Amino acid sequence: MAPHSRIPTHVITGFLGSGKSSLIRELIAQKPEGERWAILVNEFGQVGIDQAMFEDKPEQGRYEGEVHVEAMAGGCLCCQLSIVLRATLIRLVTRYRPDRLIIEPSGLGHPSGLVEVLQDEHFSEVLELNDILALLDPRRLDDPRSRDHETFRDQLALADALVITMGDLATEEQRQYVDEWVARRWPAPRWVAWAEHGRLPISRLLEGAGRHDEGHSQALPQPTSHRMAAAVETAPPMVFMEEAAPAPGKGISSHGSALGYITLGLRWHPSERFDLDRLSLYLSALPGECRIKAVMHTDIGWRLYNRGTGPSTLAASSWRRDSRLEIIWPQETHLDPEEVTAGIEAQRLGRA
Repeated sequence: MAPHSRIPTHVITGFLGSGKSSLIRELIAQKPEGERWAILVNEFGQVGIDQAMFEDKPEQGRYEGEVHVEAMAGGCLCCQLSIVLRATLIRLVTRYRPDRLIIEPSGLGHPSGLVEVLQDEHFSEVLELNDILALLDPRRLDDPRSRDHETFRDQLALADALVITMGDLATEEQRQYVDEWVARRWPAPRWVAWAEHGRLPISRLLEGAGRHDEGHSQALPQPTSHRMAAAVETAPPMVFMEEAAPAPGKGISSHGSALGYITLGLRWHPSERFDLDRLSLYLSALPGECRIKAVMHTDIGWRLYNRGTGPSTLAASSWRRDSRLEIIWPQETHLDPEEVTAGIEAQRLGRA
């Protein structure tokens, strides 16, 4: 890359559980050797689970020192964390000097605020905003709670390109309908790709990327809920995750609400172990609209747990800093955070 060229910047958006983190992990596995990437991940909840997921990618060992992951948790970067976002971008660009920047907003994040920051006079001479990608799970179009959600609609409307994910979990009718739905879009997406099992060819970023169409974002102001959230004083991100280290024998919990959703974050000392079968059974019994991510020390080792809009998945994990779990659910789903915390604590075995 020429020393004074702008940094190609890719925003990968999509509603809760659309597979953004999985897709970015697959892109990391295809990264050109020698190219330095910075990845900025925004998580709506208080605990940074995605950071643990990225650090677990086996292929990343080949790129040691070439992929830097920065996490911003505790709110939406387009409104609640907008001031911190600017400071984080400056730090990433000046300290890490990446050849490519990938930004993953929260699944509840409205992208217009983020685009406004990236295109203002402070960053437009440094960052080149390429195609904004919106990930779409075909099953969401069958769910009125998603289909009618303003942020869901605006994420798709602002995008330059659409990436269809979770196709293997959709019915043939849902797959056919999403094709018909895309064909009716106006203006039409610049391109559409099916990412089976989260795999998108990296050529879409390296070769097929175009400049973001500014007309999309200018036509979509932030919804009232996000403007109100921006007006509320917000604590710096990651305070709960990084500064308050859990002591042995007692977990740390935090819960809150914003933008129509409840978040519950939990952390435990790394020596604390959980019964994996019992924990999985408890989590699977929670309402289907709960978004759950965790990295846990269990009786059979460290495991990543992930449940979006489909079946839960488990994978081995190399994370050892602590056990951490995040649950996000709509406010109309009546769950008591303290009861859920007690239910999870009941699956704890004690220290290893």
